[in-house]
Amino acid sequence: MKYQSTRGEAPILEFGDVLLAGLAVDGGLYMPLELPEIGRADLRAFANLPYTEVATRVLAPFVAPSIDEDSLGRMVEEAYATFRHPDVVPVTELPSEGANDHHIVELHWGPTFSFKDVALQLLGRLFEHELERRATSVTVVGATSGDTGSAAIEACRDRGGIELVMLHPRGRISEVQRRQMTTVASSNIHNVSIDGTFDDCQDLVKAMFADSSFRQQRRLAAVNSINWARVAAQTVYYFTTGTQLGGGERQTSFCVPTGNFGNILAGYIAAQMGLPIDRLIIASNHNDILTRTHISGLMEIEQVIPSTSPAMDIQVSSNFERLLFDLSDREATWLRTAMQDFRGNGQLPLSEALITRLRNIFDAGRASELDVEETIADVHSATGQFIDPHTAVAVSVARRLEAGSSPIAIMSTAHPAKFGDVVENATGVAPAQPEEIKELYGRTESCTDLPNELNAIMEFVSSATNA
Repeated sequence: MKYQSTRGEAPILEFGDVLLAGLAVDGGLYMPLELPEIGRADLRAFANLPYTEVATRVLAPFVAPSIDEDSLGRMVEEAYATFRHPDVVPVTELPSEGANDHHIVELHWGPTFSFKDVALQLLGRLFEHELERRATSVTVVGATSGDTGSAAIEACRDRGGIELVMLHPRGRISEVQRRQMTTVASSNIHNVSIDGTFDDCQDLVKAMFADSSFRQQRRLAAVNSINWARVAAQTVYYFTTGTQLGGGERQTSFCVPTGNFGNILAGYIAAQMGLPIDRLIIASNHNDILTRTHISGLMEIEQVIPSTSPAMDIQVSSNFERLLFDLSDREATWLRTAMQDFRGNGQLPLSEALITRLRNIFDAGRASELDVEETIADVHSATGQFIDPHTAVAVSVARRLEAGSSPIAIMSTAHPAKFGDVVENATGVAPAQPEEIKELYGRTESCTDLPNELNAIMEFVSSATNA
């Protein structure tokens, strides 16, 4: 499969090159030239197959010819053997008073109890495979609003050919999220806290990639969802969930707590590949740029306000660029100018045609901090289940935006114990902590505090990685 940049000025690459490149040299994001199609017979078969087999079948076209299907299958099996649930991504019913059946898609049974594990456990192995094949090494740089960092670190720790530098916004992630990163003692892992927001961290990462000399010298690679492999891997659980609930024939709606837009974009990609999807529901907290865009047609940056769902405290959703690229019939020239203007003045007005296309498949809603607290309490009271605040955002929005008759699959993106204080404040009961989380509090933390300055970050990367 061949890949092109959303901004149209970067070389067309195969998967192995896209994997290691992450961000395109023109600042764009890679997309397949064409998406593979999955027919109804295959979809019906998926309903009865284990997660690993579905993953291999769905992902094989994306990685060919860089990686053969047997090698992919081996890496898939190894990646999901690390998960704590035999189904990898189990689906449970959530009682609903509305017309639609509600279901919780439990994406948090990986090593770090986050949905990011689903893609990153595989991504770490894909990196290692490609680096061994090329006999080279990379410096992975990433930004995290909480869960990407720990999942990437767990996936890349002690792997040959990889040095990893992870930036996080100081004081804006949960204590468990921080400790999952900063207590990893592996010599190839380097944690940095930035005085700023996740958007600041993400901008610093993109700026390093934009410096062609630094990028080449340090052989930079990305694990954020700017890396296409992340998005591709996430499409799999839309196929397993959709076919489980709809048998490959009936449509399913998905409600997704949304920050950087990678998770819900994977649902859009799955729909374009043939999965019957009714609606994709963007669930925002009060940092609601995507919901405001859906309502008004104007994407406009506002101040990031900290919340109890920090992975969603974002105003610049990188993967929205991929969606705009596809919805605009892949008009790279328009998109390049539009994104440059957006970063310059903080506004991007969408045409009537674009906003109509967006609304044809996406709904959007927001949940306040009070909504989150009340939803966590309500779900616990009704079912005895705990849900984390990101999941609560999605449950709250799904309950208010029911449409049609399709079942609604609500993406549960983090284990409630990662946000134990928030959950306890809402329910009066502390969720049980897995032993792996309890152990974090007895470990020594290691992290470097740096200012929100590109030169300081680049100097740290150079000195820490010795690439």
